[in-house]
Amino acid sequence: MTQPLAFTVDPEDPRAPPEEVWASMSAEERRRVVSMLPAEVPIDIMAPEGDPHREAKERTLDALGRFFRRTGRRVYLSSELATYYPGRPRVVPDVLAVLDVDPHPRSKWVVADEGKGLDFVLEVHVEGDKRKDHERNVALYAELGIPEYFIFDRGRLSLRGHRLPSSGARVYQPIVPQGGRYASALLGLELMLVEGRLRFVVGGTPLLESEEIIGQLESMVDGLVHRREEDERALEEARRQIEEERRRVKEERKRAKEERKRAEEEHVRAEEERKRAEEEHVRAEEEHVRAEEERRRADEAERRAAALQAELDRLRGGKS
Repeated sequence: MTQPLAFTVDPEDPRAPPEEVWASMSAEERRRVVSMLPAEVPIDIMAPEGDPHREAKERTLDALGRFFRRTGRRVYLSSELATYYPGRPRVVPDVLAVLDVDPHPRSKWVVADEGKGLDFVLEVHVEGDKRKDHERNVALYAELGIPEYFIFDRGRLSLRGHRLPSSGARVYQPIVPQGGRYASALLGLELMLVEGRLRFVVGGTPLLESEEIIGQLESMVDGLVHRREEDERALEEARRQIEEERRRVKEERKRAKEERKRAEEEHVRAEEERKRAEEEHVRAEEEHVRAEEERRRADEAERRAAALQAELDRLRGGKS
């Protein structure tokens, strides 16, 4: 029979266990708690902000993902992923990066379970209360120990960067731009705004995004059509690259859809686990009540037996 968990997840305010509680848990208890932490985010926490917000995040993930695949460095990248620090309310950054970890798909990031917190966070602000990204998150992410935090204000076309001066620091220092570029020491890249868009720069050159690569390849195709017959091989190669890029984009969209489905299934499993835990708790309470009733009956029987014995002793004493 599955034992009730010593730690329960509050569905109204889901949090990962504090460090000392996590340390006392068995591997099975940890697995169950992680499965109960929701991957989905309520709309009041992560309200949609329209296409400019979505496109900025997608371009960031595209450029960074392509760069790190090319360099061979293992970096986990995600967007709007529920992230659980020990004992703290979940945070849901627009874009996050964790260095030197397995980049396999995840439905949530539980710091205690992964063994590592976030290294880089980017928030994209489009409209609404800018204090969330420019003030509250500056204090919150520093307190959580996230080494680098950048804010791209899409509405005001501004960029800001913050960095912890040391691993033990919990107050950010502003990153001073050089020629409009903000250096990310962790990513090994620079961030800057080019024609109102956030770009990542290496060696003075912005990283190309998928649409730019596809556009360049399509331009190559248009030029090759008018060349001599010996250029046909180059034309076919360009077409192959275009199809490969489109196939990759299609596969990534398919994986994203499958990941959403897995997240939904995990949520269902978590709900079932929570219900089972509640039922086990109810059964345990009922067993406790029955045990108390049996003890009460036994005490009453002992009292009656003692009274009868006393009466018997009295009667025997009277006869003598």
